[in-house]
Amino acid sequence: MSRRVYLFKRFERFWHWSQAALIIFMMLTGFEIHGAYSLLGFGKAVMFHGVAAWALVTLWVFAVFWHFTTGEWKQYIPTFEKILLIARYYARDIFTGAPHPFHPTPQRKHNPLQRLSYLGVKLFINPLIWVSGLVYLYYPQLRDGVLAGLPLQWVASAHLVGAFLMLGFFIVHVYLTTTGPTVFAYIKAMITGWEEVDDEHEPTPAPEA
Repeated sequence: MSRRVYLFKRFERFWHWSQAALIIFMMLTGFEIHGAYSLLGFGKAVMFHGVAAWALVTLWVFAVFWHFTTGEWKQYIPTFEKILLIARYYARDIFTGAPHPFHPTPQRKHNPLQRLSYLGVKLFINPLIWVSGLVYLYYPQLRDGVLAGLPLQWVASAHLVGAFLMLGFFIVHVYLTTTGPTVFAYIKAMITGWEEVDDEHEPTPAPEA
């Protein structure tokens, strides 16, 4: 038996979907800039890519502020509790219909593998993309100073590596959203804020914020 638990607050859902839309748009314009295809044209792709990048930076500033003022940053502290069971679940047990070994609560929304993957994105992939992107954007002003001797191609390559890492994370993330009780159960939870969990793990729902 299961009951509904309120997991994702309004701003959390807004931040998630806005970030997803901006990242998808930046991947589309970014790969066009690199010549993968032609849709908007190089000039417009560069312009829109830059606009989306600054919009995402602004969103992240608000998200960082929200996470630290609400205490939600604690959701990303690494933990290895049941991590082997969860790894085995995704590698084997999920295909046999076994129950998920982790049950989310408002205080622990992410399982250990999710925490590690999200932390990796925040501490490695995001900084790689943003540092290389800003260096690329302001390379003409920096190449005779702090970036003396650093080829522009290296900067572009680092940015492209970050983009492919983000694309890989995005593909895995989308796949895992389909592994709930139903194909769209996790997606629905990120839209409404409510998720179905086992009754025995039901806590008091968190208030809206």
